[in-house]
Amino acid sequence: MIQIKGRVVCILSNYISFWRLLNSVDKRTQIQKSTGYIFNLPNCSKAKRIKSDSSQISNMIGTNGVSKESDKCNDKAPTELEAFDALFPALVDTLTKDGINDPEISQAVNWFKKVLEYNVPFGKKNRGISVVASYRQFVKNPTEENLKIARILGWCVELLQAFFLVADDIMDSSLTRRGQPCWYKNKDVGLIAINDSFFLEGSVYQLLKKYTRDKPYYVDIMELFLETTFQTVTGQCLDITTAPPEAKVDFTQFSVAKHAAIVKWKTAFYSFYLPVALAMYMAGISDEESHRNAKTILLQMGHFFQVQDDYLDCYGSPEVIGKIGTDIEDNKCGWVIVMALERASQEQKDALKANYGRWDKECVQRVKDIYKELDLQTVYKQYEENSYQELMVLINKLSGDLPKEVFINYANKIYKRNK
Repeated sequence: MIQIKGRVVCILSNYISFWRLLNSVDKRTQIQKSTGYIFNLPNCSKAKRIKSDSSQISNMIGTNGVSKESDKCNDKAPTELEAFDALFPALVDTLTKDGINDPEISQAVNWFKKVLEYNVPFGKKNRGISVVASYRQFVKNPTEENLKIARILGWCVELLQAFFLVADDIMDSSLTRRGQPCWYKNKDVGLIAINDSFFLEGSVYQLLKKYTRDKPYYVDIMELFLETTFQTVTGQCLDITTAPPEAKVDFTQFSVAKHAAIVKWKTAFYSFYLPVALAMYMAGISDEESHRNAKTILLQMGHFFQVQDDYLDCYGSPEVIGKIGTDIEDNKCGWVIVMALERASQEQKDALKANYGRWDKECVQRVKDIYKELDLQTVYKQYEENSYQELMVLINKLSGDLPKEVFINYANKIYKRNK
């Protein structure tokens, strides 16, 4: 009973932080909630926002996926992010236009359109953009047609991630995602979000079929997406079963090796190897050695990234990272608690066991106090520096005929990130 009351108090406390977060986010979120507009167009007072409406798409997006509004308000070519964003409404239209006009399923397809517009376009889009950036490194002077395909594959990665995140938020009882309520937390959504996550996954294969079925790399990328999905759900299972939410805390399951396995399977494959491998297949690079070397580099990079994520869950500002961290309450086998257990005295371990995995504000603060006693922020900074240097050595050793810039640029995107 005490545990339940503690959880309620902690949830209420998190909701207060959550509403503060919503009040502090920029106008992007406010407009999004009421209109479903797509952002990251040029900062021009005359620029219109692209709405996911098929009647506007033909007037606003060229065949190469670049917003025509960019040319009206800025003499400069659109940035890659702007070109990437400008393609999204057309993909929503592709996925929904036939079904919306079918009276048998129009109700479901209109719902799915909302699912797409809410869950897909508002992340950092590093994974999706990395497909395009990597392809540009592999192929000099790429055609506009192939750049469009690379952007579509990038959006397929973003759709896959949205599928994972919608489901993960339900399993973790998360409150916010990307500065707004988790999809399942919205009115009239709830556990319908489980089916919505299946739709997001299925959308990947609809787009692959439409845009790449006649390409020589179609089978390779289909198999890559299927394999990556299997790897990621395996990692999610490792994560959930190692420390089930609200289960009794069992630190015997927490170790550096277990954390590394969770990170590798849950995050690194889809976040780091997948985008670069897609670009490699597009560029005609399909030999096993090149992919094996790229995978070795990118999986280590993925581990580096997830350690950052674990750290930011505890120390990051919700206003900056876009979510309220709950790894302590959720009994997660994260990097911070693993480092704490390696360094803690028996007395500190006993205190951690008594307070970890509890939805109680005072318990959470006690855990953080012990983290402070162990100076884990300094431990993290040392880890970040060492990992980055080790990554550079690995890139120099294994990149071979692949352009080093692909991996270096990727690493620099995440080095010392704060969100």
